[in-house]
Amino acid sequence: MPSVKDLRDRIKSLKNTQQITKAMKQVAAAKIRRAEMAQKQARPYADALSQMLRDLMGAVSSVDHPFMKPGKAGAPSGVILMTADKGLAGAFNANLIRAAEIYVKTHADASFFTVGNKGRNTVRRMDRANHPTWALNAPSKIDTARAVAAAVTDAFVAGEIGDIVLISPKLVSMMSQKPETRRLVPIEQTALVGDAPVEKKAGAVEFSPSPEFVLSRLLPKYLEFTIYSAMLETDAAFFAAQLIAMNNATDNAGKLIDELTIKMNNARQAAITKELLEIVAGAEALSGS
Repeated sequence: MPSVKDLRDRIKSLKNTQQITKAMKQVAAAKIRRAEMAQKQARPYADALSQMLRDLMGAVSSVDHPFMKPGKAGAPSGVILMTADKGLAGAFNANLIRAAEIYVKTHADASFFTVGNKGRNTVRRMDRANHPTWALNAPSKIDTARAVAAAVTDAFVAGEIGDIVLISPKLVSMMSQKPETRRLVPIEQTALVGDAPVEKKAGAVEFSPSPEFVLSRLLPKYLEFTIYSAMLETDAAFFAAQLIAMNNATDNAGKLIDELTIKMNNARQAAITKELLEIVAGAEALSGS
């Protein structure tokens, strides 16, 4: 049975740990608010971009752009694996890594582009050490998104990869963050305008020099902003997962402290009782002599 001193040291250590988890919980709560604010600020641009793409798709008969055509036959799939840079967020990173491993089972020759240090380390363990990688918490996420989009675009146009797939978290709620696997390129028309048929609105919107030219310039921006939006959502999902994990850790530490406090009190009481018994026994021995 542990001594009173050992139990007291364990309680002190748990209290220190509890203070750390409380602080991390408060930091995660503050950061998730900033991440949600960044998502809200980016939403008007996303809506305007989607509306313009719908107008363009309704004004053109065909699009001569690599993103709207199938990739090179037989080329490996290009996978953008997006994770967090740090851990201490429950199974957040593990779920994303598991989704990547499931995808690799059916696409063994997949070529990876990782965003986030956890994803980078995982891909290196897959014997794919030489691959493009970026940190999620870079000074400028939009610059990172542009760099990622440029790298995968060059690889797709050159025929090094046959498509572009994104594996990233989807923030369902504060309690739920699920990995999502979706193909970004080749771009399907339904991905831009939805399942509803595109209406031809001749003369409704004028584009210069031509709708085809504007659309060819807009499609790369669409890819950049899709990656940027995924980075913002990954940030928000990570802090939500970390908030829940640190809250649970704080509660568990409190329960352990209560249990160890009871054990320490029992051990202290047992030690006191033992000392009293020894005193009584010694007194009786002296009186008997």
